[in-house]
Amino acid sequence: MKKIVTALMLSGMVGAPGVVMAAEAEAAAAEASPVTANITVASDYRFRGVSQTLNEPAIQGGFDYAHDSGVYLGFWASNVSEAELAGANIEMDFYGGYNWKLNDDTSINAGGVYYWYPGSDEGSFGFDPNTFDLYVGVTWQWLNVKYFYTTTDYFGLPDSKGNSYLEGNINYTLPYDVTLSAHLGGTYTTGGYDNYTDWKIGVSKEFYGFNVGLAYVDSDIDDSNATWGGLKNFSQCPTCGTKDLAGATAVLTVGKTF
Repeated sequence: MKKIVTALMLSGMVGAPGVVMAAEAEAAAAEASPVTANITVASDYRFRGVSQTLNEPAIQGGFDYAHDSGVYLGFWASNVSEAELAGANIEMDFYGGYNWKLNDDTSINAGGVYYWYPGSDEGSFGFDPNTFDLYVGVTWQWLNVKYFYTTTDYFGLPDSKGNSYLEGNINYTLPYDVTLSAHLGGTYTTGGYDNYTDWKIGVSKEFYGFNVGLAYVDSDIDDSNATWGGLKNFSQCPTCGTKDLAGATAVLTVGKTF
């Protein structure tokens, strides 16, 4: 669920002066490319404070297209737990929208994202996890606030259309090119389900072309939360045992953008 829009960098073998000039021209064109790709390895995939991989590692990646007009499209995927998501072992996100740049410091972003879980089995698990969100957000320098509104049932919760999520994010550059990131989000449900809050704080830095990050992730979900539950026992996965999917944890990530 990470949307990265940066320049795609290409490199080539160069030798003779003519080849060098051609390579430089190609590099200049590549810098202006509207397409990027990204890949990340994470020690856990936490979505809005809840592990999607039974607290196990994840491999994630995607592609983004950003037009000069502000229109953008993207695709992102990650492995997920079959026990949690109705038998699906992969999540695929398709998103698109428009980014209005008001000035050098401020922009408004609006669009939609479809979370698709191919292979999910509603008949066996009793719910359909596929979900669609509309969103709108405002970014000012290092601060971002974003609101999501769910037009379908929220990841399979019956009668949960109209669920919403409000988040605030900070990404601030410290000395030595270290990025400090902080996140606070609230899930607000319909249909009588329990609400909850999640938060994250971390640092990241680029090493040899790879972005390495370490973050502390937590939420106020506990055993008394009837909707999400602090501890879950997965009856259709005898080997999974009982898991705390929303407790405090450290998440390590290593990623690269192309």
